[in-house]
Amino acid sequence: MGEYKIFFKESIDRDLRSIPKNDVKKILARIEALAKEPRPQGCEKLSSREKYRIRQGPYRIIYSIQDQELTVWVVKVGHRKAFYL
Repeated sequence: MGEYKIFFKESIDRDLRSIPKNDVKKILARIEALAKEPRPQGCEKLSSREKYRIRQGPYRIIYSIQDQELTVWVVKVGHRKAFYL
């Protein structure tokens, strides 16, 4: 299996602006790791959609996987308090 390419939805830039820079570095490192393993231990498939969720501290990262194209699309990043509203 090859390495996946990571793509970001346009709104991710806006999501990351409200997060402290130190946490953004950790989030981006976690997202980069998805290129090698798009379904890491601790990821959770969301029941209502074909998307997955991983945790990075108090933040959540929602993404979708296209196995045929070997791509991962990051859809949303946010703090867990406001994430599920």
